[in-house]
Amino acid sequence: MSQSKLLHHNARILITGGTGLVGKALHETLRSLGFQSSIPVGSRDFDLRDDHAVRQMYADTRPDVVFHLAARVHGLGGNTKYKSDILYENVLINTHVVEHARRAGVKKIVAMGSGCVYPELKGQQELFESQIWIGPPHGSEDSYAHSKRLMLAQLDAAGEQYGLVSAFAISGNLYGPHDNFDPENGHVIPSLITKFHRASLDGGPVKVWGSGVAIRDFSYCDDAARALVSIMQCAEGPINLGSGFRHPIRDIVNELQTLAGGVTVEWDATKPDGQLERYYNLDRLEETGFAAKTRLADGLRLTYNWYKDHSQTARK
Repeated sequence: MSQSKLLHHNARILITGGTGLVGKALHETLRSLGFQSSIPVGSRDFDLRDDHAVRQMYADTRPDVVFHLAARVHGLGGNTKYKSDILYENVLINTHVVEHARRAGVKKIVAMGSGCVYPELKGQQELFESQIWIGPPHGSEDSYAHSKRLMLAQLDAAGEQYGLVSAFAISGNLYGPHDNFDPENGHVIPSLITKFHRASLDGGPVKVWGSGVAIRDFSYCDDAARALVSIMQCAEGPINLGSGFRHPIRDIVNELQTLAGGVTVEWDATKPDGQLERYYNLDRLEETGFAAKTRLADGLRLTYNWYKDHSQTARK
């Protein structure tokens, strides 16, 4: 399906999770590219756990295409702590959004997956889209992973039965302004930014989970938004979304320590690292013409400085 059929400048583009990290970046990216009918919606607009609310959302917005980014999600700590809630709420959200997309005649839906859908393949550093189903997900985030795997299965089934065109973006670690900066249950970068900013003010140490050796692909939100546009234009099915910039957690800590003025860091090796290596083959994404622009040091500086200016109002 060509770009002209999907993303002509008059297309109505619905973004669920449109008030969040990637949703805000995607809305701004689309507008900068000349798409004036981008419609971001958040939880205050529609409760996606409620079937009636989702039907009303589609009736009100009448989208041609959908970016489904909404989810209940935490970092490693929160995904382990709230397993039942995460599985239940995300299954409701995803089931309603995908089902009513196909009923509404949406031309294509790009849904945000997560790297945790992959099994832990010991000894293999690079993960390919064809490997999603060959084993169970890692136990540290299995509930969130199962909810995303079920959404992928639903997208495939809706495609086979009803012809719904879709892509399932398997994202690495995302970060940037407008994230959830919960210091205990958030994703690794925003939670660390909150801790380092607090330490810069009160002089205390920053306690960091694990050993810092776990390696991840980190994508700045603006890069993730451009990747999603490329996926909407050019790709179908599961597709890895990442930057190709791979770093151990210790690199993030060192950068933030500098940005915070050299505060003390205390590593807690009793806490889990999660999967030690998890990054993705990006051949399919690169075939769309996408290339990341924001290096980790630059993205961390932009995000840390944004948080300093918005620490009282940022989500936590």
